[in-house]
Amino acid sequence: MSKWIPLEQVENHPEASQAEISAAMECCVAQVRNNLPAFRDHFPAANSENNFYTPGPNTDWTSGFWTGEVWLAYENAKTEEDRALFLDAGNCQVDSFLERIIIKHYVDHHDMGFLYTPSCVSAYKLTGNPHAREAALKAADQLMTRYRPVGEYIQAWGAMDDPNNHRLIIDCLLNIPLLYWATEVTGDEKYREVAEKHIHTAMKYVVRDDNSTWHTIFFDADTGEFSHGATCQGYQDSSAWTRGQAWGVYGTAIAYKYTHREEYITYFKRVADYFLRHLPDDICPYWDLSFGNGDDTEPRDSSSSAIVICGFLEMAKYLPEDEAKYYTSLARKLAASLIRGYQVKDSSVSNGQLLHGTYAKKTPYNTCTNSGVDECVIWGDYYFMEALTRLINPDWNMYW
Repeated sequence: MSKWIPLEQVENHPEASQAEISAAMECCVAQVRNNLPAFRDHFPAANSENNFYTPGPNTDWTSGFWTGEVWLAYENAKTEEDRALFLDAGNCQVDSFLERIIIKHYVDHHDMGFLYTPSCVSAYKLTGNPHAREAALKAADQLMTRYRPVGEYIQAWGAMDDPNNHRLIIDCLLNIPLLYWATEVTGDEKYREVAEKHIHTAMKYVVRDDNSTWHTIFFDADTGEFSHGATCQGYQDSSAWTRGQAWGVYGTAIAYKYTHREEYITYFKRVADYFLRHLPDDICPYWDLSFGNGDDTEPRDSSSSAIVICGFLEMAKYLPEDEAKYYTSLARKLAASLIRGYQVKDSSVSNGQLLHGTYAKKTPYNTCTNSGVDECVIWGDYYFMEALTRLINPDWNMYW
């Protein structure tokens, strides 16, 4: 039977020191610099193979995370030479994203936020690049086409005229900030209205009674009423897919940032508590939270820990001082585990940032195929850098 360490043991883990965090970021920036010859005009795949990413076109839902790494490297660079190098690469990739949304190349899904927030919203916030603004607004308009008024949610994937596709997934909580940004820069409230309706629908259904989360929620095609939940990327429907739980942690923090609905703080604490209570000894989770100590044949998912750190640090901004200190301390403990046991510190070992991630793992009970099992995953690399950035600069102007 799987065993997890008590919450008190998580709380007693050591925190990452500021020196460790700064050194980890310097290592990340160096890795981005090393990768630019291969990935200035191309993009890494969603996951590495044997710990190395290969370059390819801007087609996947994950492409924006690499550009996000470039912008984080730009913000954390120590020399003007490096800043100029990252600025050039970031702007080059913005042009790729603008072309992609203009020709509607692999954009018929809900992941416009994952694609365009770390790549183009970030670029516009940092540099005022007009191509970045244009691309991100077009992406927001594309995301709006996925909205279903009957049920009040943004459909995740698939043809809109297929009744079997009436579903949302927990991941979309991180796509929603693109719509808030679109209202901010245009003054058009339609984006915010859809964002808030989707968040409220998602929050209503994705958190289960035991504080774990569904990955996918299905709706009746005619009435928009809740049909059933599923955990398609977890071990089985009754388990808690770790990355889904992590999206829930960060997603509820962002939901509160934009809405200030008090119930979202409650949701945050519930999903965070479940995550923390299902960690193994080194406090880096397995790919599904049903696994713990004694399940060492199962892969970890370091990316989920990086996402949760970001969520803890974001929500800490809005909590009373004692609670803010608690979640900030937990973030530093999770960061210590990643820095000491999972960060790539030798480019001959990997061209990624964070080892031991898992994209998807096949089980007898899910619909996945094995992909990126015990590999670097590009969103894990990005969120690790974002987590370090937040720890270095608590006043960081978030891309989301």
